Amino acid sequence: MARNEPINLTRQLRFHLESLRAAGVLFVPRGEPLKFHALPVQQEVVGVTVPAPVAVAEPPPDPSIERRRELTVLAAEIATCDKCPELSSTRTQTVFGVGPLNAEVAFVGEAPGADEDRQGEPFVGKAGQFLTRIINGCGFKREEVYIFNTLKCRPPGNRTPTPDECTNCRPFFEKQFDLVKPKFVVALGGTAAKSLLQTTTGISQLRGKIYEYRGVPLICTFHPSFVMRDESGALKRDVWEDMKMLLRLMGREIPKPKAG
Repeated sequence: MARNEPINLTRQLRFHLESLRAAGVLFVPRGEPLKFHALPVQQEVVGVTVPAPVAVAEPPPDPSIERRRELTVLAAEIATCDKCPELSSTRTQTVFGVGPLNAEVAFVGEAPGADEDRQGEPFVGKAGQFLTRIINGCGFKREEVYIFNTLKCRPPGNRTPTPDECTNCRPFFEKQFDLVKPKFVVALGGTAAKSLLQTTTGISQLRGKIYEYRGVPLICTFHPSFVMRDESGALKRDVWEDMKMLLRLMGREIPKPKAG
């Protein structure tokens, strides 16, 4: 301000009062301390609206995280299971399963073998290597599919599981299946196919058709270990026909089979 410019006290006082009002001061009594009153929500002050607080909703829980947690709990429960005394007393460890949730395809065997019992992962021996070739031949990678067995313990000597053993392990398998939620399932061998379909019909009669297991399309085919023992090569061709049926059912292109 210039030295000779007159001081406009009225304008300064009005500006001061407007500043107090903007700060929430509604009146200033003479001779008393200043009193402050909080403005109610949404009351306008000098053309400015104070908005009401906005509640920020927490994001919903990720269902896949909960499913993985439940699978972990289930695996721990199976690891301490002793419903089958012979199996629980002779196993090295239980063999749960491997693969992603919501897999396009799940491959189901009957029970772990010696290699699986030792390593704790299904289909890691020679039959597992053959299964990997089947999976790759269909255009999948092994890590893209889910692999597990109807039984979680190795029967001594790799014998066929008994009906009681299958019954004891069925609730575990069903819960695991429901948590993984595969879109298609392949039963490998007669024991797995009979367990899933609750039938006594042999695998030769079961293959070549489409079934349903817990609302999911099911294909039955020969077990890799059985196919490996066939020197004629006929079972390999049968398995490939079953896989082509699966791929057509999935709406996927059928790759050209590789030699061997």
